[in-house]
Amino acid sequence: MSVAPVHLILGEEDFIGERIRRSILDQLRATAPDLELTVMRANEVSGPELIDATSPSLFGEDRAVIITHTEVAGKEPNELLLETCRNPAPGITVIIHHTGGGRQKAMVAKYKKLAEVHEAAPLKPKDRPGWVTNEFRAHGVRPTPDVIHALLEGVGSDLRELASAVSQLVADTDGDVTVETVRAYYEGVAEVSGFDIADLAVTGQTARAVASCRRALQLGMHPVALATALSMKVAGIARLYSTRTTNYQALAGQVGMSPWIAEKTAKVARRWTGDNVSRAVILMAELDAEVKGQGGDPEFAIEHAVRRVSELAG
Repeated sequence: MSVAPVHLILGEEDFIGERIRRSILDQLRATAPDLELTVMRANEVSGPELIDATSPSLFGEDRAVIITHTEVAGKEPNELLLETCRNPAPGITVIIHHTGGGRQKAMVAKYKKLAEVHEAAPLKPKDRPGWVTNEFRAHGVRPTPDVIHALLEGVGSDLRELASAVSQLVADTDGDVTVETVRAYYEGVAEVSGFDIADLAVTGQTARAVASCRRALQLGMHPVALATALSMKVAGIARLYSTRTTNYQALAGQVGMSPWIAEKTAKVARRWTGDNVSRAVILMAELDAEVKGQGGDPEFAIEHAVRRVSELAG
């Protein structure tokens, strides 16, 4: 099946938008494995840059150009983009993201005439149970309504978190997801310590780590305390990821840990790659500054860090 040359992803739900974009790119790569990909912000792009990005490749590869933040760009960039969409060159696919609002709201109707439109509007509360049900079905699982209710109650309305939770529950239970399983994962997570949350993160349990972090913050745990626990776990991973010894008594003396902590940390650390360890260490340095008031929202910063560490662990 051929893929349209111009696509408009319309709406404010980032996660749905990302999935649509990934699906379009997957379809393109099915026939063009060497697809060239360029991502540009509409409010920063110039005419020459847009022309260059949407011109046929010198080496003959197909190209996909993703244009984001169209709603906040000025009239000139939007007119340039519109002109490009009227007659895209062979082998060029243009994917435009627009929230549907902003000062360039009027451009939506013009883009719609030229593009295949994909809706990415936020889900209404009444639609979330059906969305979660479909997430389970995509993994080959048919959940009961009480499982859906328990998951929504435990995780909340964030689609990214819900998708991650579904994926993890299915993987951990071989598809046998029950209300008891959901509650074991997501009820009472607010009572866990910062070190419990850090343990979940460094072992790649993203949904549980983020849910636990969020609940702990809601109960008043300070972001600095959570950041300290996470940084200590990452530091332990960094010290031990290349260690292969099973003499944990001797190892404990070398790294200043008790033997059981050294054993536990070493077993987790061996799953990490050197590159991801380096990224996590850098992330912890940035987190330390953010939770101590040197920029941004401390609660957002710690939740983001927990998610990123968990993704690096995975």
